[in-house]
Amino acid sequence: MLRPNKHSDPQLTILPVAGELLKKLRSKRSCSVADLRKHIEGIGADRLPLLEPSIALLYLLGLVEYRRKTDSMEYVGRRKTDSMEYVGP
Repeated sequence: MLRPNKHSDPQLTILPVAGELLKKLRSKRSCSVADLRKHIEGIGADRLPLLEPSIALLYLLGLVEYRRKTDSMEYVGRRKTDSMEYVGP
């Protein structure tokens, strides 16, 4: 669970870094992991350790997929699955 405290910098958490990655991937559709690393490093070198957890979060949310042949991440958008459907009362 993500729990901020009074010493936490909100910009140095997974959510803003994942948001930056998502913006880049939505505009380009597919980016190599090296390009994503350069993009985050350009924003701030202190955010670089959050790259992998941010990619993992986007993957778990079903927004990106990893392409092994090209070593790139591809934006796939949100897919509708059976587990995400609302079942009313």
